[in-house]
Amino acid sequence: MSLDFLTLMAVMAANLFMISAVLPLIMGRDLSRAARHVQASLLLQALAWAAIIASSSLWDQALSTLSIACNAAAQWMLYRALEEWLGPRPLRRVLLALVVAAPLGYTLGFDHYAWRVGWANGLMALILAIVARATLYPLVLADLRWRSLLLGCLATSAVFTLARGLLGAFTDQYPSFRTPHPVNLAAALATNVSLVLGTVAVLVAWRYEAEQRLRTLAMTDGLTGLLNRRGFSSQGENLLSHAWRHRLPLTALMLDLDHFKSINDTHGHDTGDRALQLFARLLNDTCRSGDLIARLGGEEFGVLMLHNAAAAGASFDRRLRHRLHDASAAELGFVLDYSAGMAVLQPGEASLAMLMARADGALYEAKTSGRGRLMAAA
Repeated sequence: MSLDFLTLMAVMAANLFMISAVLPLIMGRDLSRAARHVQASLLLQALAWAAIIASSSLWDQALSTLSIACNAAAQWMLYRALEEWLGPRPLRRVLLALVVAAPLGYTLGFDHYAWRVGWANGLMALILAIVARATLYPLVLADLRWRSLLLGCLATSAVFTLARGLLGAFTDQYPSFRTPHPVNLAAALATNVSLVLGTVAVLVAWRYEAEQRLRTLAMTDGLTGLLNRRGFSSQGENLLSHAWRHRLPLTALMLDLDHFKSINDTHGHDTGDRALQLFARLLNDTCRSGDLIARLGGEEFGVLMLHNAAAAGASFDRRLRHRLHDASAAELGFVLDYSAGMAVLQPGEASLAMLMARADGALYEAKTSGRGRLMAAA
């Protein structure tokens, strides 16, 4: 059975249009920017293949240039999705320049077949290679399986695209994109397979992203954006293990806003929420990047300070209290204060619960001693 290149392209375009139509139904409305970039990438690829098919019948230069532009833009959208999933990616400006140059050089040199075929396919191969490179070395935790699958699809497409460019630019065996040359047919088959597997890869990436978002929501306090009690316990145990393993000092603080109920009763719950958000923001600004902070419930907050002993905890308390007095008077119209208890990790404290229980006991002493102060556990 002979393979017809035009039929293979038509099937590919039809598949892409169907996938583009179905994806919004699968993904729903509450989408991340990465998911929207993926949807745009697939739709642009569908338009690219539809345009190149139509160019064989009418408006050859306009539609084939549109095809190159859509295909290049599709890869740019995929690159943008990878940026969202994996962090900043290399060669961003180079890629953007190639996306613009590919259709521009193609249409300017349209009258020279070897030039336009070599230029378009050569630059598209380079674009695909850059996007393939973007799947590597993530700056955030990302599943290796979908990245490897997408890397393979993009690398395969880059190789076949380059082969078609070399064939058209330097031989007379490729007078048209419809030529049933073995390289051309193999490229069409590889592109069809890459389409299916690449779509699977990005769907897995989207699912992984959704799972991470749900996990983050489960570990995060909705009002302040800090960790909640569950997140604090989970990450705090890891921090405690790290401190024991490397014999590092670790200090825990329990902080409780003073007279918070009267703030709600006197100024209203909206003001109470603003007070909690202000305190959370100042906590975050005062802590170092390696410290762990959380809203443990109500007006109670927790802090874990790695590499710091009691003196550093007391210094932290002074800085935070000074900032809170100034900021609350300016933003809330009254001075906000808090009580705090501090405990330094001691030999034999193998769990976070033991350390935090001593800090909580010191907090109770601070509250019963008149509030607005820091007490250290014995």
